Amino acid sequence: MSNSIKLLPDSLANKIAAGEVIQRPASVVKELLENSVDSEANSIKLIIGESGKSLIQVIDNGKGMSEADVRMSIERHATSKITQTEDLFKIQTLGFRGEALASMAAVSHLQIKSRPDRRDVGTDLIVEGSKVKSQDICAMEVGTTISVKHLFFNVPARRKFLKSDAVEMRHIIDEFERVALVNPDIEFKLYHNDQELFNLPQTKQRQRIVGILGKSYQEKLVPVEEETDLVKVHGFIGKPKWAKKSRGEQFFFVNGRFFKSPYFHSAILQAFEGLIAHRHHPAYFIYFEVDPESIDVNIHPTKTEIKFEDERSVFAILRSTIKRSIGQYHVAPSLDFDKETTFDIAPPPKGTEIPKPGVMINTEYNPFESQKQTAQKEWERGSSFQRDNVQGWEKLYEGLDQSLEKEEETPSTLELRNDEDQTVVRQIGLKYILVQSQEGIFLLHQYRAHVRLLFEEFEEAMTSEMSASQQQLFPVTLEYSKKEAALFSGFLAPLNRMGFEIEPFGESAFIVRAVPAACPEISIEEVMGGFLDDLKGDKPTDPDKLTDSVVKSLARQSAIKSGKELQAQEMLSLFRSLMRCKNPQYDLSGRPTFMLMNAGMLDKMFG
Repeated sequence: MSNSIKLLPDSLANKIAAGEVIQRPASVVKELLENSVDSEANSIKLIIGESGKSLIQVIDNGKGMSEADVRMSIERHATSKITQTEDLFKIQTLGFRGEALASMAAVSHLQIKSRPDRRDVGTDLIVEGSKVKSQDICAMEVGTTISVKHLFFNVPARRKFLKSDAVEMRHIIDEFERVALVNPDIEFKLYHNDQELFNLPQTKQRQRIVGILGKSYQEKLVPVEEETDLVKVHGFIGKPKWAKKSRGEQFFFVNGRFFKSPYFHSAILQAFEGLIAHRHHPAYFIYFEVDPESIDVNIHPTKTEIKFEDERSVFAILRSTIKRSIGQYHVAPSLDFDKETTFDIAPPPKGTEIPKPGVMINTEYNPFESQKQTAQKEWERGSSFQRDNVQGWEKLYEGLDQSLEKEEETPSTLELRNDEDQTVVRQIGLKYILVQSQEGIFLLHQYRAHVRLLFEEFEEAMTSEMSASQQQLFPVTLEYSKKEAALFSGFLAPLNRMGFEIEPFGESAFIVRAVPAACPEISIEEVMGGFLDDLKGDKPTDPDKLTDSVVKSLARQSAIKSGKELQAQEMLSLFRSLMRCKNPQYDLSGRPTFMLMNAGMLDKMFG
């Protein structure tokens, strides 16, 4: 019987190892940037071609490597960071495993040019698929330049599963931002297809955050600082009113290393409890400094998960620090002591005699009397009370649509007999609209109804040449971070087809000159901000799903919100337009947009 277990060839073993370290172009960017930071560079340039698929190049002015070190750097498990087991538990550098360059060399065309300050010339090494093609001397400045070309050229299956250029570039920018945020004393530049995306000079921590995320963050940030024997915590949190639906601007760093922690994230959410809307997330940039021996950074292939020795204590310190900053800088909503806190119940008429309390005994009570008679007596006894403006009336209608028999269900399309017979009774609670017609009484949910109407209008506009627009008397300027601007610019064409008129206005700003005629009074900043949040949270790659996502998001963001007072003609117009929709009964989440109560239903309700 022949032996079946054999050693893998080095070329195949390197490809397998590369699959753990190099998952996509952003993985290469992360490893190269961290190596440059470890080299004590104060200027780092990142050059990207075709979202990293054709070129990833990092140029730094760090210490550089000797000829022997350049050659050794592409060997597996070759590192300058550790020499013995004990070193593994007090690592302060970002890279230490010695796998990154070897993995890149296995799945790309790799070129390393490096010169230390003690030499007059540098070394130029070219490797393709783990095979050294050439090694020569070259003229260059002190530092290192590493170029990764044609990533996954020899692993077609891995290259096939890369996402679109836009998605891969977003991941690259994410890694770039993480390294730049924790190293404000280093100058960073990012170029994509010969276009400069970021130019971040050496600065302080707050200015680095503003430089990456946009000038608007200057007024959104609240400083955080605490120092104990266990941990030093510092950084910034976003003010509660700027919380978003997406989790994009949330960063944890420990000893200069980015990491993810749902556990510490929950500590921040507890500190913000009661201050932000449901399903909204605050921005935060939290930096921990701890003894390197009190954490383990070697528990995840990409080192994005870190184990703390006493994480419960760190949790408590973080939560209390955030709470103190919120209170210290007066960003929590204040109580309104001028507001009159009275019940909305009308007082009794003047001169009404208040009866003395007493025990009421009904000697004629019969427990076997029918419930109907008892209910009738209770109704008669309580009918003398008058109560106006009682809150919570909506509960009276909860489950009403479920109690009706199936034969009474509203048809999917309604043919109204005569528009002139429709009369708006009133708007209730600035949330519902009551409309009377020959078919019965309609109770509309104004936000859901408008979402359905706008969705069908926008959907139709996407298939037509152009939708009707309402010009703005004063155009609105939108300013975003570089990453948000790159994402937003990809949707200008579909937005303009819907009736918006938006065009670039500077490096990362846009000007809005018109909005869809169907929603002329929308808050452009809120609508577009919510639209961007939706895009960050839901990133479909299929073009049809992408278009559907855009239409749904704009409909939800542009619809009339609950709490807005409407005129009678506006309410009637909304009702009539809804009834002309293809599917007027439900909003985009399958919730009912209206209820219809006809005479038969009312008869059943009142017995």
